[in-house]
Amino acid sequence: MGIVELLGVAASVSLLAGWRLYLCVFGTGLAMYFGLIQAPEHVAGLQVLANPWVIGASGLGLIAEFFADKIAWLDSLWDSVHTAIRPIGGALLAMAIVDPSNTTWQVVALLLGGSAALVSHGAKAGTRAIVNASPEPFSNVAVSTGEDIVTGGLLYLVLQEPVAASLVAVALLLGAIALLIAVRRMLQTLFAVPKVKTDAL
Repeated sequence: MGIVELLGVAASVSLLAGWRLYLCVFGTGLAMYFGLIQAPEHVAGLQVLANPWVIGASGLGLIAEFFADKIAWLDSLWDSVHTAIRPIGGALLAMAIVDPSNTTWQVVALLLGGSAALVSHGAKAGTRAIVNASPEPFSNVAVSTGEDIVTGGLLYLVLQEPVAASLVAVALLLGAIALLIAVRRMLQTLFAVPKVKTDAL
């Protein structure tokens, strides 16, 4: 696998980690442990995810996140706590994907992976804050469940078809940027101060 495919896989996994870090670690590790998927060529660093201790720890995090993410405002609190954790996790996952003998590309993967996870995390947290403003409780559960399904599906696709990883990464990045712009506009609309007209004296 060439460096383009490797960086595509690293970018995709990092962006997905910004949504669901524990799901990325747990799903990948469990699938590798049972032989359902193999780490792409030259990505032996990911094999550490198949360690039972790593699977167990990420499984506990996954369970906690699954339920916390379905409850309005508790999900925003959870996102706030993970503002540093998800980018660090995304950076480390990206670095594990790149060939450890190539330190230059590992540094690139570390920097870009952390940035990608931060962007997707920001889009997720901002979107969920807007959704929480809805008076009915079902939109929160629907959005959270959708994130679970999309993250799991795209993670499987990226690991099975590394050639498609670059396209997935670009689509995720563009989607995250679009969400950030939409959230910014909605927040500006919500918190806009109405102008008061004053009669000239």
